[in-house]
Amino acid sequence: MKGALTLFIGLLFFFSLTGCIAEDYDFTPPTVTLSNTDSVQSVDLEEVNIDWRGENGEQIEKHTENILAFARERKQLNFSSGQQVDLLFDSEDFVVEELSVSVWKNDEKVKLNLNDYRSFYFPKDKGVYVIDVELRTDRGSAQYVGNVVIK
Repeated sequence: MKGALTLFIGLLFFFSLTGCIAEDYDFTPPTVTLSNTDSVQSVDLEEVNIDWRGENGEQIEKHTENILAFARERKQLNFSSGQQVDLLFDSEDFVVEELSVSVWKNDEKVKLNLNDYRSFYFPKDKGVYVIDVELRTDRGSAQYVGNVVIK
């Protein structure tokens, strides 16, 4: 009986460690995707400002002077008025400290309410917007933008 218990504990310990051995971590800033909850449509936002600590503490930096002009030059992303959208990360090897979503229309910024499941609703007013996602984590900060048309 004592031998079977020892064997069981040993196997349990062995299998719990094997899950840790092959893990591969991504230390770069995540790709941020807007996913339409009504269909399978999803689009990636563009990185504009990055101040991130990568693998082995290597600093990753990117700076964009005028994010609104940059975003307006991107491909237009079409969404419906008042549509619910999920905000997705391709990896999450970091702790999210702060996450915010805003839209700009005619140089006026409107902060959108982001729920616990990282989803939000686009404005009901139709028009061309710049979406601005700001992420602050234990690894640094990143900002993402997109050119959104609300129909």
